[in-house]
Amino acid sequence: MTETHDPLSLDFAALRTLRLVHGYRSFSRTAETLDVNQSTVSYTIDRLRRAFGDPLFVRQGGQMVATERCEEIVASTSLMLDEMLQLAEPRAFDPGRAEAEVTISCNYYERATVLPRLMRRLRQAAPGLRLTVRTSTVEGKQHLDRGESDLVIGPVRIDGSSYFRRTLLREHSVMVMARGTPADQMPSTEAAFLAAPQVVVTYGDSWRSRFLVEIAAAGKSLNQVMSIPSPAALPELLEGTDLVATLPSRLAAHFADRVQTAPCPFRGEFEIDLTWTSRTHHAPMHIWLREQIAQACQRQP
Repeated sequence: MTETHDPLSLDFAALRTLRLVHGYRSFSRTAETLDVNQSTVSYTIDRLRRAFGDPLFVRQGGQMVATERCEEIVASTSLMLDEMLQLAEPRAFDPGRAEAEVTISCNYYERATVLPRLMRRLRQAAPGLRLTVRTSTVEGKQHLDRGESDLVIGPVRIDGSSYFRRTLLREHSVMVMARGTPADQMPSTEAAFLAAPQVVVTYGDSWRSRFLVEIAAAGKSLNQVMSIPSPAALPELLEGTDLVATLPSRLAAHFADRVQTAPCPFRGEFEIDLTWTSRTHHAPMHIWLREQIAQACQRQP
């Protein structure tokens, strides 16, 4: 006889383990996140399999794949988990007395332009708040889903009924060259821009800058002579060369002492969003923190 398990004996810790295994597709990474042995994770998943009468995860093509029933369970129980975590949040929040840690997923742009202003605000109003910053690339949604991050800031839009979003900034692209480059060397027409030797920032993942999308949509291409995954060292790469690059306007302003700018024929407009989930939506501390982030961005030039 197959051993069964009463589903009413399950606890929120077991459901959290299921959500993490579902997000990571890995028992070992879940164990590391929870700081437990892998055997503990395996035992918990076995309990859940008996309780729900479903294997939950199967091997397919060398990978661990969630069953249809598992997808349904994770979607339903995630809402319960988030509501339970909300109930555990203190109802009153005093920024000056708060002692807590918040994790934010973002990339270089946000670390250079948003976080410095935010930290100045927090050090004055809530010195007990600690920020952990994760590189999100295009995995911000997964970070939220697994509970690895509380907030995502970036240009990758996350949609779904359990996500909340606030637009922080509207951006566009500008051309940049090394400071001191003669003005007549800066491309002044679309044709000159496309022909100029270019350094293209790829941002290290599948996200494409909007100006590149516009160029491709027009059936045209750049004279790309170099690509780099991050804009961090771009000013040094441009110095002493005839190279042109394209950056979001606020990031170009961040490098203003080392680069000069001009309008780009392909503006590549995009938005920077702040995204969070129902897990923190009603938490007083997070409501306050989200407003601080928004106000820090409102002061951006």
